[in-house]
Amino acid sequence: MLFIRSLLYFIGSVISALVIGPIAFLLFFMPINLRYKLISQWAKFNIWSLGTICNLKINVIGKENIPDKPCIIISNHQSTCETLAFQTIFKHQTWVLKESLLWIPVFGWGLALLAPVVIDRGDKLAAIKKVMKQGADRIKKGINVIIFPEGTRQPYGKLGDYQNGGMAIAKKANCDIIPVYHNAGKFWPKGKFVKHPGVINIVIGKPIDPENKKTSTLTKEVKDWTEAQSLSIQ
Repeated sequence: MLFIRSLLYFIGSVISALVIGPIAFLLFFMPINLRYKLISQWAKFNIWSLGTICNLKINVIGKENIPDKPCIIISNHQSTCETLAFQTIFKHQTWVLKESLLWIPVFGWGLALLAPVVIDRGDKLAAIKKVMKQGADRIKKGINVIIFPEGTRQPYGKLGDYQNGGMAIAKKANCDIIPVYHNAGKFWPKGKFVKHPGVINIVIGKPIDPENKKTSTLTKEVKDWTEAQSLSIQ
C-alpha cells in the first residue's frame, strides 16, 4: 500500500511539473518575484499531495522566529522533502546548488528561472567567492537564500560536516542567519521511493546576528544548535 501511495504521489508530481513547467518557460520575461510565485505552486502542490496521498504531514515549530527581512537560512539536508516544504514556510527564496541540477529536464529548467547561486564543486575557492558575491546580491534584492551546508543529503540521524559558505554570505550581506533542523529523512529517506506516513517536524531557530563573529564561530554555533535539536526532535 505504501508503494502504491508513493507511486500516485510521484505521478501527480510529474503531471503537475509538466503543466506548470511550460507555463513558467513562456513567462520567462516576467519579474523574478512573479516567476517565483508561479513556480513555487508546484512545491506547494507536492506538499499538499504528500499529506493527502501519503499521509505525510508537516509540523513547523518556531515560525515566529522568521524575520520580515531577507536572511540566510541554514538547514540540515536529509531528503527532497525539505526543499519543497521550505517553499510553503519561507517567503521568496532561492538556493545555493550544484550546476548539474540545472540540467534535469523541467525541474532543473524551473530552478534556473529562479536565479539560484550555482557553484562548481571542483574549484572550492572560486565557489566560495561566487557564493558570497551572488548570495549577497540575492539578499540585496529581497530574496532569502537557503543553504544546505552539508553539501549533500545525509541519512536520518546523521549530520555531515558544515561548510562556512552560508555564514560568509551573511557577513558580506550583513543579514541574519536562521538555523533550521528537520527530521524529513525519517519518513522520506535519502534515495528511497517509498514515503512513510507520519509528521515531519521542522524547527526554526532564533535569528543569529553575524556581526563581530568569525565565519567558523558562526558555523559551530549553527551546527551545535542543530545537533541539540536532533537529540530532542526524533
